[in-house]
Amino acid sequence: MLDFRLTEEQEQLVAAARRFAKERIIPVAAEADRKAEFPAGLFEAAWENGLVNITVPPEYGGLGLGELESTMITEELAYGCTGIQTSITANTLAATPIILGGNDEQKKKYLGWLTNEPICSAYATSEPNAGSDVAGMQCKFTKVGDDYVLNGSKAWITNASRAKWFVIFATEDPAARHKGIGAFIVERDWAGFQVAKHEDKLGQRASDTCVITLEDVKVPKANLLAPAGAGFKLAMETFNTTRPDIGAGAVGLMRRALDECVAYAKERKTFGVPIGQHQMVQAMLAEMAIRIEATQLLVRKAAWALDTKQRSPLVSSCAKAYGADSAMATAVDAVQVFGGNGYTKEYPVEKLMRDAKVLQIYEGTSQVQRLVIAKTLLGG
Repeated sequence: MLDFRLTEEQEQLVAAARRFAKERIIPVAAEADRKAEFPAGLFEAAWENGLVNITVPPEYGGLGLGELESTMITEELAYGCTGIQTSITANTLAATPIILGGNDEQKKKYLGWLTNEPICSAYATSEPNAGSDVAGMQCKFTKVGDDYVLNGSKAWITNASRAKWFVIFATEDPAARHKGIGAFIVERDWAGFQVAKHEDKLGQRASDTCVITLEDVKVPKANLLAPAGAGFKLAMETFNTTRPDIGAGAVGLMRRALDECVAYAKERKTFGVPIGQHQMVQAMLAEMAIRIEATQLLVRKAAWALDTKQRSPLVSSCAKAYGADSAMATAVDAVQVFGGNGYTKEYPVEKLMRDAKVLQIYEGTSQVQRLVIAKTLLGG
């Protein structure tokens, strides 16, 4: 028998994240968007409230909670602002490949670092010319004695200017494509590592996003996370694990959009009545609610599948693709409900529309998700 009720612990987590979004995120979200800056101290506050690193196992200082709890926290934080949420939860993306593929010493050092103090970490696969085509990366590693040397650049790296360490994917030979890819844990203060261009983005502007460059960065053997040929699989397994969080972020954004629209529809009048009495507006509100319910169920199922070791990428990609596309459609509808007001920065829905777009792009575009789903169905 299925049971959708939350446990007492889950209810407490949701309540804490919801309170944090209401009291700490929403009051500063618009200003953070205007400045394109992550609010100082907000990450530390989230860390102190137990909203960061929750999937890190207890033996390394974490709560050891599952993907289901991760999606619940992500959803609530995203209700406040998906840009701020992305920066707060990005440690999960960086920690996941170490949880999946790291040895005990790597886990003790780098996962323990996350739980001992409020630091950020980052995950780096994308490059200026290799986003969806992960196997097309050009960032190279060369084995020199027992160590490795990295050269190249990475793009669209969340928390790049704040992170203390990075999981970086590089290739031994670009011509080998996925068979040449390995993964490394790199600390930001190592010689040759540099944070370069800060991206001036359409949406999720409070999330720090930068290019990083690596020039003869020496990586000790102890920081090899995956050898050549194993890195691509680790990257895909990481995305399979974290894509439900993108769907959860979409749910949070849609819930915020619907709440704003319902409140506005009760207040705004046209033709002598509140616009909520017009059937066309009612239809848009109903469609928003349908998308929220459907996406939330997909996210819950995807998280449950991961927590029960059923790691098929199909359901994770369904949650990510449907959620991202639904969030974009819902945000566009929200602007339409607000009419001319929705097109101004005086109201929050224009920001929701800008923030929603990147959900269809990062961690695998909506088109890539459909390819993953089709290949899974066809046995690829």
